[in-house]
Amino acid sequence: MLTDVHTHSTYSYDGDAPLEAMLQKAAALGLAYYGVSEHFNYDVLVDRALPDIPMINQAEYFSGARALQAEYAGKLRVLVGGEFGFSPTPAAQRMYLETIEKYRPDFVVNSVHTLFGADVWYPEAFRGKTRDVMYRAYLERVRESLDAKYDYDIVGHIGYVARNAPYENNLLRYEDFPQLFDDILREIIRRDKILEINSSSRSAGDYLPGEDVLARYYALGGRKVSFASDSHGPDTIIRKRGLVVEALKKAGFDCITVPDRGKHISAPF
Repeated sequence: MLTDVHTHSTYSYDGDAPLEAMLQKAAALGLAYYGVSEHFNYDVLVDRALPDIPMINQAEYFSGARALQAEYAGKLRVLVGGEFGFSPTPAAQRMYLETIEKYRPDFVVNSVHTLFGADVWYPEAFRGKTRDVMYRAYLERVRESLDAKYDYDIVGHIGYVARNAPYENNLLRYEDFPQLFDDILREIIRRDKILEINSSSRSAGDYLPGEDVLARYYALGGRKVSFASDSHGPDTIIRKRGLVVEALKKAGFDCITVPDRGKHISAPF
């Protein structure tokens, strides 16, 4: 059963194709579940991390996506969701809560993008900071994000900080911060959230988090994982899925979990 539950279209500022084109490709690929999770960058807005990024038009997105959801009913289960960039700032969390209350997304990916007032996708975020400082701060922020005041389903792309990190050894491994990782993974399990396996990584490994973290999550009792291509265009939908599935099988998993309006659906490999 093919699933991809973390994708973007031109409703997001960095999307490369309209949502209808993404859904056409997803249906052609035979997906059973396709989750669109446009960027809600209230972390960036409130913390002024990237002031030039345009905010999503919520009304336009949810109206257009719901219409396409109805159009594709019976062919493809389209999940209309959002990716919420976590910020500890109360104003940002209130904005996310208001979005949930007004539009009732089918699922929410909660992820960390910003540290020290900058998005860690960009090299300037690392200027003057050591690997230990950045990676520890990132994991501490991920742990903090689990206590968000709004509801969410998926904990997104743990390891995002390493994607474009300028360090010689940029991989973020379990052994680097075992106590922090254990705290995060145990809390994900305790809260019955879903750990995302994100295949969009390049220099930080083939997917995030890596197989060492997946193995530890499984050993601690974690069983719920989602697959995410983090695709921004049709050509990368379900990219590296086979590679991710093999890693999950190796760790002991036998299915992927899909969040759908509060329900957790098991999708066998």
